[in-house]
Amino acid sequence: MRYARRFVAGTLTAGALALSLTGCGNSVDPIERLGRKTAQDVGTPSASPSPSPLASAGASARAGTPADEAYRKWGLTAPVQYAPKPANKPQLPKATPGKAAVVDRIPVAPTEKVVFLTFDDGAEKDPEFLKMAADLKLPISMFLTDNVASSDYGHFEKLRDNGSASTINNHTLTHPNLRTLPFAAQKKEICGQQDRLEKRFGKRPTLFRPPFGNYNDETLRAASECGISSVVLWRASMQINNFQYAEGSALKPGDIILAHFRGPSELKGATEIQMTTRMLQRIQEQGYTIGRLEDYV
Repeated sequence: MRYARRFVAGTLTAGALALSLTGCGNSVDPIERLGRKTAQDVGTPSASPSPSPLASAGASARAGTPADEAYRKWGLTAPVQYAPKPANKPQLPKATPGKAAVVDRIPVAPTEKVVFLTFDDGAEKDPEFLKMAADLKLPISMFLTDNVASSDYGHFEKLRDNGSASTINNHTLTHPNLRTLPFAAQKKEICGQQDRLEKRFGKRPTLFRPPFGNYNDETLRAASECGISSVVLWRASMQINNFQYAEGSALKPGDIILAHFRGPSELKGATEIQMTTRMLQRIQEQGYTIGRLEDYV
């Protein structure tokens, strides 16, 4: 994967730099800072945009989902569509001995319009978001940082157990830029969070996301020694109103989407629910379904 190798080499391209800055930085809108725009204007979208046709009829909702009844409640104009679990997982990049593999897009067929939701950090703990995720049965892969999420891990446990098959994964203890740390310090950050998540949730994660998307060979080696099989990056990040893309101006099949557990203080007055509604609208407008990342990795 050319994109991942550029990170390892330590030379950030403009696209990778934009993703790195978007991945859990203090500012939620690096579009202004970098002078970039998303596929749509960054202005606030209308309350009820007219979505494009959704994904093909072959894509079906999860069994038992109430999404058909709940979507209007959460500001959507069409039901959320879900990709069925694939019969076989796609062939992902293989890890080299002693190092975790790097995944930034799921290699699905060009006609398979499926994307994946991931949420990072864990600073915001809005109980209304729990209701939204449960009503819509959103399959969210959570990447939690201990120093912000641990004040109420119960919130994320409820999200995990709401029937949507959401999962809890590793995003370090304190959210450092791992590329600036020696191997021992990187391993402490990753293994330390593995230990805490296992103690709190009863399971040791196999997926890890480095803060800011920054990593090097020592990160991959430390992650592997901590029991991580895949380092998960992303190809599109949700800002306040719209996506920012690693390349191009639209979603692509297999894109992993980055969002954050953030509230009004970091979203310029918008709520986590408003941000998520806009994200789902953008997915619908582009005709995509939502898959569960762990069904493919």
